[in-house]
Amino acid sequence: MKIGTYYILSPNEDTQHIDAYNREYLQQIAAALGQELPIVTAEEAKGCDYLIVLVGGGGTEASFRKALPQLPASFCLLATDRNNSLAASMEILSYLRQQGITSEILHGSAETVAKRLDLLSRVRKTKEKISHLRLGCVGRPSDWLISSDVDREKSKELNGITILDIPMEELMQEFEKHQYEDNEYTKAIKARGWHPEDTEVCCEIYGALKRIVQQYQLDGVTLRCFDLLGPLHNTGCLALAVLNAEGVYAGCEGDVPSLISMAILGELSGNPVFMANPSQILPEKNEIIFAHCTLPLNMPTKIELMTHYESGLGVAFRGTIPEGPCTVFKTSGLLNEYFVSCGELQENLCRNDLCRTQIRLQLPAEDLHYFLTRSIGNHHLITTGDHTELVKAFYQSLS
Repeated sequence: MKIGTYYILSPNEDTQHIDAYNREYLQQIAAALGQELPIVTAEEAKGCDYLIVLVGGGGTEASFRKALPQLPASFCLLATDRNNSLAASMEILSYLRQQGITSEILHGSAETVAKRLDLLSRVRKTKEKISHLRLGCVGRPSDWLISSDVDREKSKELNGITILDIPMEELMQEFEKHQYEDNEYTKAIKARGWHPEDTEVCCEIYGALKRIVQQYQLDGVTLRCFDLLGPLHNTGCLALAVLNAEGVYAGCEGDVPSLISMAILGELSGNPVFMANPSQILPEKNEIIFAHCTLPLNMPTKIELMTHYESGLGVAFRGTIPEGPCTVFKTSGLLNEYFVSCGELQENLCRNDLCRTQIRLQLPAEDLHYFLTRSIGNHHLITTGDHTELVKAFYQSLS
């Protein structure tokens, strides 16, 4: 992501010394961030993904106001600890608020500023991605998902998300071609030698679904996967697992809110995302067990090939996800409510009475209460690491 710096130099005395200090501070931030923060003109700023306005000191307010019409709509202010830079930045921020423009001042050590800048730039990048998101729902949502539909027109109007309804018949027509392109994931799965005929059919389902993704130029897809059990005697678990590993958000059961949630969490974190059901809550231990039969193949440290839990068909995956901090997230289809919590993945389970990949998490007691009183549907999205601050900043940016 290209982050540019629009620099307004203070007209105060000792300009040369002040300028050297400001540029050194900017270089320190760039080093802490791990990327360059080039100084750009107002015209060049339009080509940046995100912009910093470096307020070089006192007396810069009028120059900023003159430049504002040329700047991108989204930027932050950077204030140093010298030459009245912070005071000038506060005056500028007040002016921006009067104009109905949301911004904030970055101020502090280079490490502190770099951390906040990384968060703001990720939020900005995610907002841009989500506002042009194209998602496909192959088949209707599964019959049991009675709270998980999304108004297609409102989704486009409010959030820019396009949701395309694709008949299951199109997938079946693509499947009849019995074609797919091998990749590192399909090759690795077939090399296991586990039920070769079933594995081949699952790979053909993957090929069919991928061609639909390409045809409709989709960023993500959700599949009414249980409808495959009858005609194909197989499941979509492998197809979804491989697509996710390839960077296409792919979810089960035609659940559109979960697919949107997967895309938001994936874009913010940069990590693969596991879509799963809460299967058991242990309130006396502040623990919850999640399980599902598919997960991104680039997420676990190892996998075991199994059948789909409910049907005993196809190729599903029991994966081992690294223990440690993790984020649990879900949003409503129109992004007007959300849940996020940081938990600790304590154990990967191998129970016979649950879907194949099973994880036991410890969550704060008040967050466990959410699942029993105000849960946003049943499926939730999980990724490794603590990304709660990012998620909260993303939703603050929507308000």
